[in-house]
Amino acid sequence: MKTNKLLLMIIPMACIMNSPVFAKVSSEQAKQLETRLTPMGAERSANRDGSIPTWGGGITTVPTGYKTGDFHPDPFSQDPIKYTITKANIKTYKDLLTPGQLKLFSTYPNSFKMNVYQTRRSASYPEYIYQATKTNATRAGLMYNGAGITGAVKSVPFPIPASGLEVIWNHLLRYRGQSVTRQNHQAALTASGDYTLVETEEKFIMSYANQQAAPDSVQTSNIMYKYKQKITAPARLTGTALLIHETLDHVKTPRQAWTYNTGQRHARREPNTTYDAPSTASDGLKTEDDNDMYNGSPDRYTWTLKGKQELLIPYNDYKLHSGQTKITDILKPGHINPDLVRYEKHRVWVVEANLKADQRHTYKKRVFYIDEDSWQIAVTDIYDNRNELYRIGVAHPINYYELPAPSSTLEVFHDLQSRRYIASGLDNEAKPHDYSVVHKDKNFTSSALRRAGRR
Repeated sequence: MKTNKLLLMIIPMACIMNSPVFAKVSSEQAKQLETRLTPMGAERSANRDGSIPTWGGGITTVPTGYKTGDFHPDPFSQDPIKYTITKANIKTYKDLLTPGQLKLFSTYPNSFKMNVYQTRRSASYPEYIYQATKTNATRAGLMYNGAGITGAVKSVPFPIPASGLEVIWNHLLRYRGQSVTRQNHQAALTASGDYTLVETEEKFIMSYANQQAAPDSVQTSNIMYKYKQKITAPARLTGTALLIHETLDHVKTPRQAWTYNTGQRHARREPNTTYDAPSTASDGLKTEDDNDMYNGSPDRYTWTLKGKQELLIPYNDYKLHSGQTKITDILKPGHINPDLVRYEKHRVWVVEANLKADQRHTYKKRVFYIDEDSWQIAVTDIYDNRNELYRIGVAHPINYYELPAPSSTLEVFHDLQSRRYIASGLDNEAKPHDYSVVHKDKNFTSSALRRAGRR
C-alpha cells in the first residue's frame, strides 16, 4: 500500500451500548504512549521516506525575546519553500490533497497555490496533560451512542482510538488552555473580495481542562466549557452577545445558550445555537457546528474511522498570526493570500460523518482530516444533500508557547458554490490572546451576559 494512501486498516468499531462500556484500553496497551506512540497517541517514528520526521517533543523552548502578551514569533522563519503546488503541477501531488483542496485549484486556477515547507512536528503540551492522557486511555468511555463521555478529564479521552466517534471526541476535548480572553475578528467576503470586518471579544472557561479537575466533579457539573462572545464592531451589531454552556453529556443536558440583542435589551434562551443554525454574523457561510472546525453533539451523524493518511495541511502558520501582518494582507478575492500560508506533510486521521436517515442537517456528509500530533481538525470536506462537494474548512494552527499547546489562529470556510469564503480568528490588529486571565463562573450567567451587552 502506498504511503500517500490510507496507511492503516479500518479498526473494527465496537458495538456502542447506551451505557459507558466501551473504548477503554488495557494498561498494557496504554504503555504504548511511552514507547511506540507519543504521549498524545501519535506515531513517534518517521514515515518511510523521512519526509515526516520522528517526533522529538515539539516546541519546548520559547523563542528568544518572546514574553507573554506578545504575538508569537515564528521559530521556523528561516525555512525555505521546498516546492510550490499550482494548477500546472497538481497531478504530481494529488494523492497528498483532499478532494476539497483539489477543488480550490480548479476553482481558482490562476491564483491558488500551496507553498510547502519542511515538516516540523512542533506540537507540545504541559506534562500534566500528557499524564492525564495516559490515565484517560484506560478509563474513558462513550455513552448514549457517543452523545456523551465519561471517565476522562483535562485532555483527549481516547489517545488510542478505535472508532471515528473517539477521534472526534479527541478533537472536541483537546487541550487549549484553562481560561482565555481573546479578540477575534471575522470577515465574510463576497466573490469580488468586499467585506465588513466584524470585531468580537471572546471569553472562555475551559472547565474540563482545569488542572485541578477530577473526572467525578466534571461528570457531576457536566460542563465542558463556558463561552461568552460580545460583538464590538460594526456599529449596527455592537452589543450583540452570546453565552454558551457546553456539556459533556448531551443526553443529560444539551447545550445551553443565551443571546442578548441591544434592541430587545434582555438575554433570552436560544435553543437553536447548535448544529446547522447559521453561525453568528457569518452571512450564512458557515454553521454553528463549523466553529472550531467542528463542535457540539455528534449525535446526528454516523461516524466511520477510515484510517490514516499523509496529507499536506497548514501548519506553523505564524505569518497569518503576526502582528506585522495586516488583515488587508491576508484577505484577498477568492481565498486568503497563499504567500502567507505554510503547508507541511503530516499524518492525519480520516473520519467520515454521514447524516443519519432520521436526522436533519444542511450537510449530508463531512470528511474530517485530524492532525495526529494535536487532534486538531486540519481540513474538512463538506457535502450537501445532493452529494456534491459544498464547502471546505481549513484550520491554520500555531503553538501558543505560554500554554504550551497548538491551536488554530485562523479558520477559513470556502463556499465552493457561491465562490465566497469566511475567515474567522483574525487577530493581527487586536491584542494577543490572554491565557493568564482567571475567569469566574459568575461572569458566565444570563444576567452577566445582559450587563456585558449593555457596555
